[in-house]
Amino acid sequence: MAGENMVNLLFDLYPWIKALHVMAVISWMAGLFYLPRLFVYHVERAQEIDGATAIFEVMERKLLDFIMRPAMIAAWAFGLLLVATPGVVDWTLPWPWVKGASVLGMTWFHFWLAARRRDFLSGRNQLSGRQFRMMNEVPTVLMAIIVIAVIVKF
Repeated sequence: MAGENMVNLLFDLYPWIKALHVMAVISWMAGLFYLPRLFVYHVERAQEIDGATAIFEVMERKLLDFIMRPAMIAAWAFGLLLVATPGVVDWTLPWPWVKGASVLGMTWFHFWLAARRRDFLSGRNQLSGRQFRMMNEVPTVLMAIIVIAVIVKF
C-alpha cells in the first residue's frame, strides 16, 4: 500500500517535478557557462585593476556556492524523482544511459571548476585564459548530448 501511494504521488506530482528539474538544470547550466568565463577574466584582467582579484574571488564564490551548487543538487534530486516515476524511462533504450553518463560528466565538470577556484584562492592556478575558454565548451557539448538524447530518445 505504501509503495502504491508513493507511485501515485510521483504520478500526481510529475509535471511539478519535471518543471522544477528543468528550472534547476537551467540555473546550473548558467553557472557552468559563466564560471569558466569569470576564470578567463580573472586570469587575463585581474592584475590590471587594483582590488580586482578580490572582486573576482567573491563573484566566483557566490556563483558556485549560492547558485551552482544548490541548482546542481536540485537538478539531481528532481531528476532522480523523475527516474523513479514508473514508465518515464525505458531502460532498454540507449538514451537514458547516454543522458546519465553526460550528467555524470557535467557533475565532474562542476567539481573540476570548484577545484580551479581553490587553485585561484591558493595562488596555484596554472591555466591560461585560452585553456579556460576551451574548457568552457565542455558544458555546451554535454548539454547538446543530453537534450538530443532526451528529446529524440534514440
